[in-house]
Amino acid sequence: MLTILQKEFNAFLNSPVAYVVIGVFLVATGLFVWVFPDSSVLDYGYADLQSLFNLAPWLFLLLIPAITMRTFAEEKKAGTMELLLTRPLTDGQIVGGKYLACLLLALLALVPTLLYYFSVYKLGSPPGNIDSAATVGSYLGLGLLAAVFSALGVLASALTRDQIIAFVLAVVACFLVYTGFDSLASILEGAPAYYVSQLGIAAHYRDLSKGLIDSRDVLYFITVVAVALLGTRLALRSRNWG
Repeated sequence: MLTILQKEFNAFLNSPVAYVVIGVFLVATGLFVWVFPDSSVLDYGYADLQSLFNLAPWLFLLLIPAITMRTFAEEKKAGTMELLLTRPLTDGQIVGGKYLACLLLALLALVPTLLYYFSVYKLGSPPGNIDSAATVGSYLGLGLLAAVFSALGVLASALTRDQIIAFVLAVVACFLVYTGFDSLASILEGAPAYYVSQLGIAAHYRDLSKGLIDSRDVLYFITVVAVALLGTRLALRSRNWG
């Protein structure tokens, strides 16, 4: 699995994909956090990074499928899938290696945004006047969100040999899981609305963003990732790419 991980991650670094994804993510978040008056920290007057954590999930919803779309679809289209499966590797190792490479690239895009935190930390009045617990929870939530989107993207890529179709499938799946249940809950009332909203990612992400790191929220993300990767493994096992 580590061999597959290294191979896939190096392939990302040797192509424009990694640099375009990271560049677009940083430019977009930088503009919203520091430049646009409606969301700028400098104009907002409060030492927090809420604009970053509100925008990042929507950027991930588009950018992570762009990363994952090639994982299996490209192998199938190029005819190298059969060669890969003849190697002494299990389906789980192949899926795990490709998935972790995509997730690592997505998390790499988050690393430079730590400069935003340190900048706001210093700009606060007094310095350090920022809710660090909420910030840590939000970063954890973004990491887990990236894990779910990466798993769904890899699953979508395993279902088709066309990268564009894989991208569209992944975007739709991520959108439905992230906001679909919230939209459904909005037309319900009482306990049903609450339980339906808990099926989606957004409710758990919001809880983490408040600094409330609950094991139930973390377990939810892990469960969704496990189900998506299991689905990917079953898709490979079916061998229906012909």
